[in-house]
Amino acid sequence: MRLLFTILALFLVSVASFAQDNYDVDLIPSNLRNRANACIRNEETTVDMRSPDNVLLNVKKAITVFNQNGEAQARLVIFYDKNISIKSIKGEVYNSVGKLTHKFSQNDFADMSAADGFSLFVDSRVKHYLPSVTEYPYTLVYNYEIRNKQNLIIPDWTPKPADDVSVEKSTYTFICKPTDDVRIKTQNYTGKPEVITDEKQRKSVWKVNNILAVKPEPYSPARDTYFTNIQIAPKAFYYYNHKGIYTDWKELGKWIYDDLLVARKALPASTIEMIKDMVKNEKTDKDRARKIYQYLQDKTRYISVQIGIGGFQPVAASEVDRLGYGDCKALVIYMQSLLQAVNITSYYCLVSAGSEKKSMDPSYASMEQANHAILCIPLNGDTTWLECTSQKIPFGYLSDFTDDRLVLACTADGGKLLHTPKLTTNENLQIRKAELTLQPDGSIAGKMHTAYTGSQYENQERLIDKPITEQHKLLKETYNIDNIDFEMVSFVQKKDIKPKLVEDITISIRNYAPINGNKMFLQLNAFNVKRSVPEVKNRTLPVYINRGYTDEDTIVYTLPDNVDSELITGQNKTFKNAFGEYTCKASVEGNKLTYYRKFILNDGTFPAERYAEFSKFINDVNAADYLKLAISLKK
Repeated sequence: MRLLFTILALFLVSVASFAQDNYDVDLIPSNLRNRANACIRNEETTVDMRSPDNVLLNVKKAITVFNQNGEAQARLVIFYDKNISIKSIKGEVYNSVGKLTHKFSQNDFADMSAADGFSLFVDSRVKHYLPSVTEYPYTLVYNYEIRNKQNLIIPDWTPKPADDVSVEKSTYTFICKPTDDVRIKTQNYTGKPEVITDEKQRKSVWKVNNILAVKPEPYSPARDTYFTNIQIAPKAFYYYNHKGIYTDWKELGKWIYDDLLVARKALPASTIEMIKDMVKNEKTDKDRARKIYQYLQDKTRYISVQIGIGGFQPVAASEVDRLGYGDCKALVIYMQSLLQAVNITSYYCLVSAGSEKKSMDPSYASMEQANHAILCIPLNGDTTWLECTSQKIPFGYLSDFTDDRLVLACTADGGKLLHTPKLTTNENLQIRKAELTLQPDGSIAGKMHTAYTGSQYENQERLIDKPITEQHKLLKETYNIDNIDFEMVSFVQKKDIKPKLVEDITISIRNYAPINGNKMFLQLNAFNVKRSVPEVKNRTLPVYINRGYTDEDTIVYTLPDNVDSELITGQNKTFKNAFGEYTCKASVEGNKLTYYRKFILNDGTFPAERYAEFSKFINDVNAADYLKLAISLKK
């Protein structure tokens, strides 16, 4: 009988093991295949922080790639440096019926520097691997372990990495000492973790199952606002031979200031005297700051330098002064030191930069929320912000890269959350006036004058100082119209806190208004057609408009003699709702046809159920923009 039980037990273990390791694609439930380009069959992430200077990350993952669109999910990318070591990597690839086709190890990975085109010094390297598989579907299974000599930044957990990925099963295990004080931020996780504590460790486990792939919804908020995510930050940390304690932004900002910044501010005495002499005739602190900022732009250039304390500590101001280059951190600390030489207070600020606005979380402080540094000058009643990495950007203008978000100011008194200025709908202007002549053959030619301000200032800023051939090429991308040519191109830049860019161009467009019989078909809006948006049924996410703006176009067409202008009737349209407003109208006086268009889009977050209203508004605008006048020709 005992022998029978033993054989039965071995059989059950064998069956369980087989079931666990069977990667036949047909075993994936149909609902997890729907709309999915890849499916995570199983993922087990374990972070062991019992030793703060020897944190272990172990990842076991099996992912099935259904088609070429899911290929990116199969790419395994691992960063490492002198403080992050890869202990082991191994894996297998299985075909659609779960048959092993080949194995791989660390020797099969490409290994290269993590430097980008702007980087001069980078400690990090990266290993990456993508199986050479041409037959879909297939399953990639791997296991790797990493040792990290710090616990300031703990790997977080986002079990569903993209909309088009489904998840069969995923777990996240965090292990620490029973006495460790950690802060945990949980987002969109229902239930509570399993917590097991004994005298040696505290283990917390989060689990999810059967997360479906979904169709992406246009105008959605940032993915990290609605995906399931777990973040962990220990109170006491060890980081590259530095130790610290923080539970909030004030304490974190204080550590950054004391440990990473203060010792980097010293400048040569000769530079200090030069700066003092340079601004001695300026009357206000703002004028002095403006002159020093121009000096910074003339003297330095941006190059990424990802070395130092985990890439978080700037290169010394004296080195930037000597070499004339630095990354965002170094250029900010250099500008701050130059201002300090003439007793102007400024704050070194960390920000989550990008065209999509993302603020520091007021309720949860952590080091990895920032990816960029800027400078704040708290002048009395006139706080001024500086982007220190650009040689072109105007004094006091941040651009849409860092506007309208909470940032961390690191000061001697500790960290402070400050809000950067917002580029508003009324400030983000594109005002265009054109005078065009419509030829009898349907071609048009003339001059166009466009002024850009606010965030729209950046639309054409890249064209300044480019060779004329390059300007023409980029303009053809901006004005995507068949048969368009540019004869004269001119840009005038007003570099101010509220910058302005003026574009003057002379254009010609062959066969713009096609002729059919005794009719000429003229699309009045030649240059600014709003794209349509898809209709979405059963919308689940809020409607998020990241940035508002205002466009205003006035185009005056001089009509040819063969046009019967008395028969032209304007097609006027007006729409208005919470999302914005739109007006277009046409009028004729003599041989002049004037087209006027104004479009306002408001930023904000709106309930999901209002998407139908939003899509109708945008698609009505699109239809009105494409409207053509059928102009009668004289016999």
